[in-house]
Amino acid sequence: MKPVHWLVVAVLIVVTWASFAFLSLDLGLLLTADAQAQMWRYLVSFFPPDLSAEYLARIGYGALETIAISAIGTALAAVLGLLLAPPAAGRFGIVARAVARLTLNFLRSIPELVWAALMVMAAGLGPFSGTLALALHTAGVIGRLFAETLENTPSEPTQALQLSGSRATLAFLYGTMPNVVPQLIAYSLYRWEINIRMAAILGVVGAGGLGQMLYFSLSLFQQRQALTVIIAMLALVAIVDGASAWLRQRLVA
Repeated sequence: MKPVHWLVVAVLIVVTWASFAFLSLDLGLLLTADAQAQMWRYLVSFFPPDLSAEYLARIGYGALETIAISAIGTALAAVLGLLLAPPAAGRFGIVARAVARLTLNFLRSIPELVWAALMVMAAGLGPFSGTLALALHTAGVIGRLFAETLENTPSEPTQALQLSGSRATLAFLYGTMPNVVPQLIAYSLYRWEINIRMAAILGVVGAGGLGQMLYFSLSLFQQRQALTVIIAMLALVAIVDGASAWLRQRLVA
């Protein structure tokens, strides 16, 4: 390796060591016999998972609720992102570009869990808060991706339509959108994958779905039921990941 590479490695080692020292972390405590015994007892308490018909029915309802939260949140984010993308791409002047980009940066700079906590205080516990939290954060992310897509799209078709007498709006719809729609849908599907996971996590702050079931189970020390929820979350994410990846490949092709 080059000297600069060794320097980077040395800096990373020093920073890591300094972080452990600053936080007073002692990984050796995890290797003691007492810690190992406690972790093993806690792990064993999760088995076997609760597979009773009544609880599986509740799991199915929670999974549908999680899918609905993520789907509606992603759809709302796609609409808001699409509205902010043209001004963020500079289609309406410098001032509109600065305002739109500032809005998108603000939306995505706040994590989903923080948005969820704020929405829970504003709208109360339940799926509505989780949906709003996902929509607000995802709008910032997806709007920026949409804007970059528009910036990288050739402007010749739109200019040709405008020179032939078309209005700016129609020129944008027929000259630009057909070239970017597959990419925009692919971005939306990818964010939906991520939002499925986040929807499961947002339940920790009372935003509904499987995450809320997991939080309640762990709070009540019902580890067997918690393991059932975890398995359902893993299965749900795997199914959605596979379906979304398949759709994205077809769209890009």
